[in-house]
Amino acid sequence: MTTTHQFKSISEFHSYCNLPKPEHPLISLVDYSKVNYDTDSNKIKWMQDFYSIGLKRQVSEKFNYGQQTYDFDEGVFSFVAPKQLLTITINQNIKVKPSGWLLLIHPDYLWNTSLAKSIKHYDFFGYAVNEALFLSEKEEHIIVDILKHIEREYQSNIDKFSQNIITSQLELLLNYAERYYERQFITRKISNHQILIKLEHILDSHFNNSDTRINRMPTVTQIANDLNLSPNYLSRVLKIVSGQSTQQHIQNKVIEKAKEKLSTTELSVSEIAYALGFDYPASFSKLFKNKTNVSPIAFRQSFN
Repeated sequence: MTTTHQFKSISEFHSYCNLPKPEHPLISLVDYSKVNYDTDSNKIKWMQDFYSIGLKRQVSEKFNYGQQTYDFDEGVFSFVAPKQLLTITINQNIKVKPSGWLLLIHPDYLWNTSLAKSIKHYDFFGYAVNEALFLSEKEEHIIVDILKHIEREYQSNIDKFSQNIITSQLELLLNYAERYYERQFITRKISNHQILIKLEHILDSHFNNSDTRINRMPTVTQIANDLNLSPNYLSRVLKIVSGQSTQQHIQNKVIEKAKEKLSTTELSVSEIAYALGFDYPASFSKLFKNKTNVSPIAFRQSFN
């Protein structure tokens, strides 16, 4: 059984990777070509108490969360939040010199800054590794410049301006990542529309199942798992394609099925609510009215 390592500090991570001690205890830019994992195993698992932002090329290891695996042969931009489980499978037969950068930021460094709260709003920290960001050569140069600027700043004499300058550079980097993800979603229109088609199929299958009480209301997490995507990534894709989140798509399907039952059956509102997976008819009626501006009973009466 593979041991899961717990890295509570950036120093512990440096030590495990056979790197020199970090120049700053709470922030460090690592040259990925110098990383040498302290293990004889071909698989490493770890959780870390800090953020990591990786820009990697020619990496033979396979990284994954859960069942999702991605091979970093071409080079991508990826984001890991604290407490996420990361698994690395090392191919001992491939001797490729990796390159790239790994920026490590402990949450304590962001304390008392605006980024302390706002960093949690960047959805890509919740994406799986196979949902990482592909960068053009021009985009990569921009990101590397920001990373090196951050490094130069924490390597210089620390003064009262240092933290603000570094956090502003970090925020700039995250905003560029937002822009590049938007570009990636737009340029992958075909695959994104296929996700939407698969989503509709999953929802139709769920609500057309005759065993209605076993099928409770589907959750965003369940739908994302069925599509082999992370919940954050799925909602972001759907927002780009349709302008609506995963939760809104689920609710729209509920209303569609509810209208069908109200107009073609004699089931009571309570029976329809239970059939659609609601524990409480009042919750169903509230959602229906919010979505249609009429109550279920009023909608049914409009057909009589």
